[in-house]
Amino acid sequence: MMADLLDIENLWVRFPTRQGIFDAVRGISFSLGRERLGIVGESGSGKSMTGRAILRLIRPPGIAEADHIRLDGTNLLDLSEKAMRDVRGERISMVMQDPKFSLNPVMTIGDQIVEAYRLHSKASKAKAKAKSLEMLGAVSIRDPERVMRAYPHEMSGGMGQRIMIAMMLIPNPQILIADEPTSALDVSVQRQVLDIMDKLVTVRGMGLIFISHDLNLVADFCDRVLIMYAGRIVEVCDADRLHEARHPYTQGLLNSLPRLSEPRDRLEVLRRDPAWSEAPSVSGRLSAC
Repeated sequence: MMADLLDIENLWVRFPTRQGIFDAVRGISFSLGRERLGIVGESGSGKSMTGRAILRLIRPPGIAEADHIRLDGTNLLDLSEKAMRDVRGERISMVMQDPKFSLNPVMTIGDQIVEAYRLHSKASKAKAKAKSLEMLGAVSIRDPERVMRAYPHEMSGGMGQRIMIAMMLIPNPQILIADEPTSALDVSVQRQVLDIMDKLVTVRGMGLIFISHDLNLVADFCDRVLIMYAGRIVEVCDADRLHEARHPYTQGLLNSLPRLSEPRDRLEVLRRDPAWSEAPSVSGRLSAC
């Protein structure tokens, strides 16, 4: 069996509030191989906080703790901030949800991609530009020379998302964390972006953490799925068996989805049980369904 790229044990993310400590992520454990791992759940379930905690991007007063976050056997919690800067981008990259807030509005797209590549490779400007053009072509951007000279506000949402994917993949990381990368895109562009990510992950043998609230999308695109509720993992499924989920929260999410093949007058409303948030987090290493 191929060794895991990433292994996380007992991860907690906490934030102090006037009412006391709020636990955004509560004792989750999972591993990632060379696969497409989906993390799904409602807003506030802890999906994005999990991705940020892996890269140690939870800043004070937030607190991120774990028994370990191992990347190829190295515990990231033991690294200095300087060493973590080498990990971010070079070994683990993260595509944020909205490219408008991730790209620098006063720098050309070309300068930003070149900077991302040179930061980790120490390549010459000429080599970095050639690599940037190649990467833009890999994410199906036509006329990459023109795009290199453009500014972020001149790009559509779909183009901006592709540019972000190119920028995050240009250092050739081992793991890509994609935080709802298609939520703001129309269906046709969404499919193109997913195909690009699928191809790049498959060709490069990377691990992908795909964060989303769209169960149908994750079931179609990923290999395994972690379902999160109130900061915990409540169920783990093989993506192609997500419809066999046993936990009432997962079943409720599935039943609340509209289906063209099964028209209904009203969609079901998810009925929450307080016990769900108190039950221990299940291990994300083995699929239960």
